[in-house]
Amino acid sequence: MSDHVAAARAWLAQDPDATTREELTALLARVEDGDAEAAADLEDRFATRLAFGTAGLRGTLGAGSNRMNRVLVAQAAAGFAAYLREKQPEGTPTVVVGYDGRRNSDVFARDSVEIFAGAGLRAILLPRMLPTPVLAFAVRHLGADAGVMVTASHNPPDDNGYKVYLGGADDGAQIVSPADAEIAAHIQRVADAGDVTILPRSVGYENAPESLVDAYVAATAAVAPAPSGAEGVRWVYTAMHGVGWETVERVLAAAGYPAPVVVEAQIHPDGRFPTVAFPNPEEPGAMDLAFETARSADAEFVIANDPDADRLAVAIPDADVEGGWRRLTGNEIGLLLGWRAARAHADSDRGAGQPASLACSLVSSPGLQVVAEHYGLDFHATLTGFKWISRAPGIIFGFEEALGYLVNPDTVRDKDGISAAVAFLGLATAARAEGRTVADLLQEFRDTFGAFASDQISVRVTDLSEIGGIMASLRAQPPSAVGEVAVSKVDDLLQGVDGLPPGDVLRIWLEDGSRLIVRPSGTEPKLKLYLDVRGSSAKKARRRLEALRAGAEELLAAVR
Repeated sequence: MSDHVAAARAWLAQDPDATTREELTALLARVEDGDAEAAADLEDRFATRLAFGTAGLRGTLGAGSNRMNRVLVAQAAAGFAAYLREKQPEGTPTVVVGYDGRRNSDVFARDSVEIFAGAGLRAILLPRMLPTPVLAFAVRHLGADAGVMVTASHNPPDDNGYKVYLGGADDGAQIVSPADAEIAAHIQRVADAGDVTILPRSVGYENAPESLVDAYVAATAAVAPAPSGAEGVRWVYTAMHGVGWETVERVLAAAGYPAPVVVEAQIHPDGRFPTVAFPNPEEPGAMDLAFETARSADAEFVIANDPDADRLAVAIPDADVEGGWRRLTGNEIGLLLGWRAARAHADSDRGAGQPASLACSLVSSPGLQVVAEHYGLDFHATLTGFKWISRAPGIIFGFEEALGYLVNPDTVRDKDGISAAVAFLGLATAARAEGRTVADLLQEFRDTFGAFASDQISVRVTDLSEIGGIMASLRAQPPSAVGEVAVSKVDDLLQGVDGLPPGDVLRIWLEDGSRLIVRPSGTEPKLKLYLDVRGSSAKKARRRLEALRAGAEELLAAVR
């Protein structure tokens, strides 16, 4: 009997889920009949296990140690409970758990709180499916020691995940090293014990009161109360089949904004995500229904959240593109919101203390640093992810180009697509009252700070080793030019650069001031290339960006 068959049978013996037991039983029968495809599938499920890292867990739903399922979640919950106990041996750690509308999110959340309570922790379950930012808020609002959000955010429909936050000194931010490795070691010990059915469970967990959601709504509405002139604005909103709308609707009412025209087919939670191939506003086609709705409503702009509402997408009318609507890049939105934060800080009467700062991931637009310097603010470029951005000293605003924005750091230490939507509505409606559009705001930004343009090349692979091979090739033989522009410097962040923790990132600076960054995705089997240029006008920046893209594609082809 192969090791994988033995592992599968041991898994079956402890799996509490009838669906995954049936799935694995059928697969084993095919393996025993000599089905080579089934044997390869079994190997993929059991040759390794989903790694617990700073992003927690994320993977495809199904049976096996390399899938998301109730056995893996039970191991994760028990391991995390042991970690919290180790950190606080004398007290009773508090952990709050939330979940979104994906398949099995509610099941995984209830398994978790039962195991946390069974381990002697104070476990609190959010009252229903809610956005990720509400869970991040709850960790701080309740003074909890930790939080768990069951979500795979904008991943494909068959995925789910387990996202972990820490309270106390971490202030409700996502975990960073070495906490990830310490938690992973505890999870591995639980897995090695081999039977999650004997883990103590208790239904003695608490249900969070509705007042917690009320508090989030009030704090988020306060980010940007509707300015005079907001009435009459025509806009469209989509929740992308996620959990955002119920909370967004309440925040809009509290802040005084007019209700949007909603994309009816996508407004309610549906873990099947039936109208989109990939429930991520960045993906081609994901916002087509929103654009269709916007054309029918003669809307002024579109706002979209991803399925767990921690990201924000915005689109505006543009006669120069097919269909007449253009989604703004994450950098465009981030620069507008960063400019808003900098101006608000300049207008505020802040006393002495830690210098205020703007922060973004190192793959996001360098334009934010120009904004910070213009207003005399500190600036921090961090490793990718809000676990790093949220920890920037003195942060008043942070963003990453992947549609993530932190506009309310005193309330939520993570990206929050709902508070970002309110902040954007404040900008757009104030401009409207002056007879200006979002496009006019973008032009004013270019006139003030210069024209920044960005692009991204994303290479999806089936074999992760291909990504490692490309990174190794680029390190072994760094390019002397990208296209026709000479390379002036290459930063290898594995070596530690600018005081940043080591990361698998190459940052290539060109002699014309352009920048190319290459890194593996942290959540998907992709290699990502980030392209940034600056020009004296939008037209010149676009031309420079096109040349950089062509050069980057040539470089990629040479090392694949």
